[in-house]
Amino acid sequence: MQTKVQELTDKLYNEGVEKARKEADSIIKEAKNKASEIEKEAKKNAEKIEKDSKDEAEKLKQHVESELKMTVNQSVSALKQDLASQVTMKAIQPGVKELFSNTAFLKYIIEKVVKGWVEKDNMDIKVILSDKDQKEMEKFFKNQLADELNKGLEIIYSNGLKSGFKVGPADNSYQISFTDEDFSNFLQTYLRPKTNELLFKEDE
Repeated sequence: MQTKVQELTDKLYNEGVEKARKEADSIIKEAKNKASEIEKEAKKNAEKIEKDSKDEAEKLKQHVESELKMTVNQSVSALKQDLASQVTMKAIQPGVKELFSNTAFLKYIIEKVVKGWVEKDNMDIKVILSDKDQKEMEKFFKNQLADELNKGLEIIYSNGLKSGFKVGPADNSYQISFTDEDFSNFLQTYLRPKTNELLFKEDE
């Protein structure tokens, strides 16, 4: 009797151990499968993150290179324009200053402007000159433009005007300026493209 009990006990024990072992193996297998899936998913996500990072880095690199190239081109262009302007003005200014210091030239231009204005039957005109030219220009106006003075031509001398003259209606609604600076800027507009071509044609 005792032997049978012992055999039954051993049988139950062995069956329990076997069942527990199988359950353990199943759990381990399932855990391994899940771990493998997690590892694959993690690897996949890591590869995607790496690819996305490389794509973003490449886009950023291209953007920076494009911006840098544009900035360099704009800077070079601005430098060329500035240099061309300086060279042009250096060539223009001495001659223009000399021309505007010539009172005979100044008188000729003023006379043409005033008479052209008056020909339109309009004596509503004011001429502004530099006060340094007042003595000589007063004689000129009395001799050459006496009729216009008698009809209302207004002459003003200003210490704010260094060269040339300004002309406009007596009501100051507008003024047309004829100074060495005005002529230099006017000539520069036409000469700068040619100067730019002469200086940088080999770079084109």
